[in-house]
Amino acid sequence: MYYFYILQSSKDDKLYFGYTNNLRRRLSEHNKGQSKSTKSRGPLTLRYYEAYMSRSDAKQREYSIKNNGRVLAQLKRRIKESLQ
Repeated sequence: MYYFYILQSSKDDKLYFGYTNNLRRRLSEHNKGQSKSTKSRGPLTLRYYEAYMSRSDAKQREYSIKNNGRVLAQLKRRIKESLQ
């Protein structure tokens, strides 16, 4: 199983998007400062995730969220309560 996930920084409320095959481990790595992109933004809270059977599907979802503002806006509208 692979996961697309959204983390939110408690420090600045910004969102971080990623994908992994082990969500608990990856969240722990982010919060321990082992991820270069979120090292200075912790602590981070898991706000949303989607499960996929294939790595390529999870990776494609991350890519579409990061590179298409409409896709991100649509997701934010759908999960508005989760991001507060």
